[in-house]
Amino acid sequence: MDDRQRLDQATSGLHPPFAVVDLDALRSNGADMVRRANGKPIRVASKSIRSRAILERVLAMDGFAGIMAFTLPEALWLVSRGLRDVLVAYPSVDTGALRALGSDPQAAGEVTVMVDSPDHLDLIESLHLPHQIRICLDMDAAFVAFGGKLRVGALRSPVREPGQAARIAEDIAARPGMRLVGLMAYEAQIAGVGDRVPGAYGRVVRWMQARSGQELAVRRGKVVQAVQQVTDLEFVNGGGTGSIERTTAEDAITEVAAGSGFFHPRLFDFYRSFSGRPAALFALPVVRKPSPGVATVLGGGYPASGPSGANRLPHPHLPAGLRYDSNEGAGEVQTPLVGDAAYDLRIGDRVWFRHAKAGELCERFAGLHLIEGDRLVEEVPTYRGEGQTFL
Repeated sequence: MDDRQRLDQATSGLHPPFAVVDLDALRSNGADMVRRANGKPIRVASKSIRSRAILERVLAMDGFAGIMAFTLPEALWLVSRGLRDVLVAYPSVDTGALRALGSDPQAAGEVTVMVDSPDHLDLIESLHLPHQIRICLDMDAAFVAFGGKLRVGALRSPVREPGQAARIAEDIAARPGMRLVGLMAYEAQIAGVGDRVPGAYGRVVRWMQARSGQELAVRRGKVVQAVQQVTDLEFVNGGGTGSIERTTAEDAITEVAAGSGFFHPRLFDFYRSFSGRPAALFALPVVRKPSPGVATVLGGGYPASGPSGANRLPHPHLPAGLRYDSNEGAGEVQTPLVGDAAYDLRIGDRVWFRHAKAGELCERFAGLHLIEGDRLVEEVPTYRGEGQTFL
């Protein structure tokens, strides 16, 4: 039985559109991530999962510890539902959520908030919170070369050098309402950029990533040393699915963050150092046949965030041999598909898609149908299915 037959058989009682998670693929991907981490724990990036039930399954696997959340309200909700050790990856200026955090001793003990500026510290301090706030300092991990003429990486923290980090650490230490417990540096230009690309562009990417990895390992180590002169750190976090083995090889790193690797979306097909199995897919029904070589499915316009382009669209996965019509692309209410496989599709058939990114798929569906082999075993809610919309 091929994958298309298996998926169709497992979900024969469902009416598309719907989304599924292949548990065998999820576990296989998770085990490979643990192997690549070489003994260091992986903190699970919730933005790449966006289902509390899936998060709980993942955290029950060996090698995974803690959550990296994307908003403070999300972190508070997760802790209120029994999850622990939640690092918020982005600074929060949500004063209501900060007050809720500082007023709840359990949440204050489990949630760590991100800062990269004294302005963040001033905001937190101005709230006069009754419980001490756990703080993580975010440092810039971007690659800068040629005297600053080249910069590659996410525009995140302004903190780049050891002296800058030490000064903020000293500022935090002088404020009794907060405690610095961690440091994070996310190398987006390595972890989030596939290097299995042909031609000159691929060679440039591989050169950049090699140089960036060497530079960051040295600079991150010096930043950690500078901060530890001020205070002891509980953790030093870095990396992502695309850089697990490279990041965990650094002595300064105590844990790596990853999440997309569980679902293995389309953008993660383009890495040389690892491969995975597509674990999260969605099915759309064929509702029209405008001509013999065109099969039109219902909906499908689910683009991923980031720079706009064809690689941000969902990928028609099964049956193989489908592509978008160049005039319509992935549409809000209908998506015409062309290619050799379109001739064999009939009204009522299913087309299986992979999202370009991981967790964003869950913003389109209230539930995920879990599959083992060719059996449907359970349906679990996404964040949306539990009535939660954090961004």
